[in-house]
Amino acid sequence: MAAANNEFFEALSMLEHERGITAEYLIDKIKAAIVIAVKKNYEVEDNNVMVEIDPANGKFNVALIQDVVADEDWYDEHSEIGITEAQNIRKDYKVGDRVVTPLKTKDFGRIAAQTAKHVIRQGIREAERSQQLSEIQSRAHDIVQATVTRVDPEKGIVAVDLGKGGEAILPRNEQVPGETYTEGQVLQVYVVDVVSGDRGARVMISRTHPGLVKRLFELEVPEIYDGTVEVKAISREAGARTKMAVWSKDANVNPVSACIGPHGDRVAAVVEKLGGEKIDIVKWSEDVSEFISAALSPAKVLKVELLPGETRSCRVTVPDQQLSLAIGNKGQNARLCARLTGYNIDIRPESGYYGEDEEPKAEQPKTEETAE
Repeated sequence: MAAANNEFFEALSMLEHERGITAEYLIDKIKAAIVIAVKKNYEVEDNNVMVEIDPANGKFNVALIQDVVADEDWYDEHSEIGITEAQNIRKDYKVGDRVVTPLKTKDFGRIAAQTAKHVIRQGIREAERSQQLSEIQSRAHDIVQATVTRVDPEKGIVAVDLGKGGEAILPRNEQVPGETYTEGQVLQVYVVDVVSGDRGARVMISRTHPGLVKRLFELEVPEIYDGTVEVKAISREAGARTKMAVWSKDANVNPVSACIGPHGDRVAAVVEKLGGEKIDIVKWSEDVSEFISAALSPAKVLKVELLPGETRSCRVTVPDQQLSLAIGNKGQNARLCARLTGYNIDIRPESGYYGEDEEPKAEQPKTEETAE
């Protein structure tokens, strides 16, 4: 029996090492499985079963606990024992005492043993799912490496393996326009959220979320990582352009320069990971006019007028020759600026009139693109 116990505890240790599941968790599940097996085989209740598993001392004992009753009241051979039989075991037993009778493993029966095995396997699976959920929940709002396992061109979805975090689907609307994905390809994805359900954790991932850009800069810029520089807002059109507003709590640290890095190395590293997406880094300011002027970069702004009313709106004046630059290709620069600042922006030329193809557009900002 001692040798069998040793094999059992060695197997526990192996499971702990290979699956990363604690022995304590497995022991709790195994105890519960054995209780179920004994209850089924002997038709008794929980309080009639004792299971002792002690890895430190190598103990593995299972026993029936029987209530001592008067001989004339005895009727259940498994949960009860008559006073005469009990006193044959130990003379000082009396009615109302409980007798502990050790069981041999073979006494559990084949069906009970199979039940125990099933519950143990289920416990291990639950532990792995719990461990997997805990692992991926710790990476929420973070970047993880994902390996493409399947590409469905008809539905436009991409299945990825997140390693210990399990599997996830990258839907079409979370894919960067123009990017192509192949099986075996390694991607950096942003974990938007982790939702726990009956079928396990559902991991929502994205390649287009502004948070992906923010986390990439946190990894590249020590001043952001240590909190000296703060990312105040991000607006993004994935695959094309991102605007990011930054601020420094240290007057001696220029937040824009910190993000750009020596010789532009830091921003270049992020641009490379985003497949060449352009990035404008601007200085955030409590002064709204100043912030809007910076956000319209690379265009030069002559004047910002904040308009009265409940809607956050403003009128921006730029030099005539920079009107197209301020608006951007298909209105992109103005659109990203509106989302970054949270203001509807009406861009006008210094001369006060527009060319035929230069009609500025004011857009309702999408505040969900603010960096979180």
